[in-house]
Amino acid sequence: MADLEFYRGKRVFVTGHTGFKGSWLCLILSRAGADVAGYALEPPTAPSLFELAGIRERVNSTTGDIRDYDKLKSVFDREKPEIVMHLAAQPIVRESYKNPRDTYETNVMGAVNVLECVRSSDCARSFLNVTTDKVYENREWEWAYRECDPLDGFDPYSNSKSCSELATHSYRNSFFQDGRVAASTARAGNVIGGGDFAADRIIPDCVRAAASKSDVVVRNPRSIRPYQHVLEPLFAYLTIVERQYKDAGAAGCYNVGPDECDCVSTGRLVQMFCDAFGGGLGWKDAAEENAPYESHFLRLDSSKMKRTFDWSPRWHIEEAVGKTVEWAKAYLEGEDVTSVMERQIDEFLNGDGGYV
Repeated sequence: MADLEFYRGKRVFVTGHTGFKGSWLCLILSRAGADVAGYALEPPTAPSLFELAGIRERVNSTTGDIRDYDKLKSVFDREKPEIVMHLAAQPIVRESYKNPRDTYETNVMGAVNVLECVRSSDCARSFLNVTTDKVYENREWEWAYRECDPLDGFDPYSNSKSCSELATHSYRNSFFQDGRVAASTARAGNVIGGGDFAADRIIPDCVRAAASKSDVVVRNPRSIRPYQHVLEPLFAYLTIVERQYKDAGAAGCYNVGPDECDCVSTGRLVQMFCDAFGGGLGWKDAAEENAPYESHFLRLDSSKMKRTFDWSPRWHIEEAVGKTVEWAKAYLEGEDVTSVMERQIDEFLNGDGGYV
């Protein structure tokens, strides 16, 4: 587990801070006493966790596009970060089929722009590029993918993140071999948790169905994914960033996923949500014919992460769904969702309800 005391007073630059994961990350860092600067477009959804949790008031937030290198570099140079965490992305598979060019520009050249800022910096020491479990050439086999397996995402989103991985690897070899900057990538599975309002994601669909008292519509109920609570990868990212800041030899590429017992089908995940939410919430199978391709089976081997950092997941899928439902109910009932998030962060750190 990351030592949050390490982050007190550290200057941390977060791209994509207005998104779902970025908002949770900024809340963690600001509570730890870090000096956080964020660079991103305005929140991608309305409502947004960024606004609901008051993240704008907690960080030095700049609205900008990572494709705009001149503006990005100007903000980067002004903030002089020691730590850079790159989360900004076009993250939706279906959107990537609709707008492949924008997806590649954002996910590939956006990452290169951030890497260029790091390369020309005299203050950055630890860089993390957050990618996805979908970077692998998915052969739909039963084995979990390891970091040494070939990269070759199928759809434009997945492929663009594979390219982002390769760009980071090239910068590490070409420019950071002297050890002045430690650069890693982290490949996380599907995350769930309170405050995700994105389209074409199953948990937000569940929350919207609960709000409208209708059935959850499930496109791919038999697809198996490595679902995990959003706090799992975020604390893994913080662990990587801290360790490589202290020891550049820890830099590399890392899978961050749940254990095999927590890789479940989408149908089972939705049923767990419905059971936890109650009130008669149900779901229906709405498998589409001729739908854009999405992988049916995907699982990560996180042995390297466990071995290198003595890391392990904290919450089983049942706990992850329960925490997500807790947040959703608080939101739908008009309660203070920030206090729910802060309580869940403390519970996660203290090992409450998990299997540490």
